[in-house]
Order: sequence, then structure tokens, then C-alpha cells
Amino acid sequence: MISQAAFPRPAICLQNVGVTFEHRRSRVEAVRDLSMEVGEGEFVCVLGPSGCGKSTILTAIAGIRPVSSGSLTVNGTVISRPGADRGMVFQQHALLPWRTIQENIEFGLRMRGMAREQRVSVVREIIKHIGLTGFEHHFPGQLSGGMQQRVELARVLVNKPSVLLMDEPFGALDAQTRIQMQELLLSIWDEFRMTTVFVTHDVDEAILLGDRILVMSNRPASIKAEVIVPLQRPRCADTTVSSEFVKLKRECMSLLRSSTYQAA
Repeated sequence: MISQAAFPRPAICLQNVGVTFEHRRSRVEAVRDLSMEVGEGEFVCVLGPSGCGKSTILTAIAGIRPVSSGSLTVNGTVISRPGADRGMVFQQHALLPWRTIQENIEFGLRMRGMAREQRVSVVREIIKHIGLTGFEHHFPGQLSGGMQQRVELARVLVNKPSVLLMDEPFGALDAQTRIQMQELLLSIWDEFRMTTVFVTHDVDEAILLGDRILVMSNRPASIKAEVIVPLQRPRCADTTVSSEFVKLKRECMSLLRSSTYQAA
């Protein structure tokens, strides 16, 4: 069982979880006997090579994909379906192109029956947080990739989930925009302290963002190693040039290389 002493109350708990599914008429074992805990308010990064099963773990926590064996709970509740307590951000945004930014962000609130005046107030505040004031009446196609991801993040945050799940959300962005989004996420997390699981294959990103890094094996996914990130918060892009950061990067790279060699 992987846990972090600094976060004594587990918000997410996976015990001996396995996930198997059908894909193109073949049976895929994506996750095998995986156990982990994520503490309340903790930021955990899941690091591993493409196709190792990282995203499957995330979709299982989200309730999008059922587990085949073991148990999975969030805040003590067994997960069997998606819920408003868990917000998920994907690499490719799912914004509605015919709706304005404000309408996209408030869509979930409207479906829940929130009054228009209250919706407008809540959305205005979240738009301010993500730095898109003045773009409320633009459409997604009028925004850059980074701005679209800000809207996608806002659409999740406006529902005030206790758990934030992020599946390589900045992977398609250029380097400069990616840094800006990482720093925005750090700022938002520092303010709201949502329990966060962030999937990435980028070592620098995992170290910059996380309290802990779970390094995954090749598929079927299991946890190969845990790396504690002792870097002080708040963090920013300058953190990546510190000697402690470089030392952690070497450790993570070594773990990833050994996984590749074992699979070869």
C-alpha cells in the first residue's frame, strides 16, 4: 500500500485493483493488483510511459471505467459511476463549439438547476481565477489552445469537486503555454487544495506539480516506485533549475529506464 504520512486521511483508496476490458476483439489487462492511497488535499502525479495504463487508473477513479477486481473508494464511497465530487480534465478539450465561454462553464450548473443569477455570479468568479476576464462571450474556436484548456479547467472547477483528475491536460500545448498552465494549476491548487491525481509522461512536470510521484510499470499497470517530492511550495518554473529538482529528475529517469529495460 502506497501512502503519504503527511496526508493521514485517505481520500482515494485502491486495494488490489485490476482492470480488464475488450478492445478490438481482444482482451486487455490494463491494471493488475494495484493498491494506492491519495491523502485528502494531496497532489499526486502518476508517471509512466505511454500505454502503461495510467489513464485507465484515472478513468476508474472517475467512475468512467469499472474495475474488474479489488475495491476503489473515494471519500469512503465505493465508486461505480461518475459523480460531481470528481472532476476530470482530458488532454483534448470537450467544449461545446456553439456555446460561448460563459455558457460552456455554466452548463453543468444549469443542468443541476442553479438559478441564472447565481450561475452568472459563480462563473464570473471562476473566469477571474483562470485569467479569462473579457473573453466570456467568445466561442471556443476564437481561443488559443491554452485558453481553451483554461476554460476546460474552469468547467470542472465551477462544480467545486473534492477530487480533481487530470489526464495529460497540457500535453498538446507548446512549451511556453504549458509552463503558464502548470503555474496556473499550482496557484489554483494552492488556493483550493483539492485532492489531485495528475497523469503525465513528462518527468519535469511531475516533479514540479506533485507532492508524490507514483512511477508505473509497463502494462498491466502496477506501482513500480514512489518518489517523495520535498520541494517547498509555492513552486514556479524557476524551481526546475534547482539542484534538488535535478537530483529528483535523475532518480525518476533511472526508474523509467529500468522499467523499459525489464520490458524489452
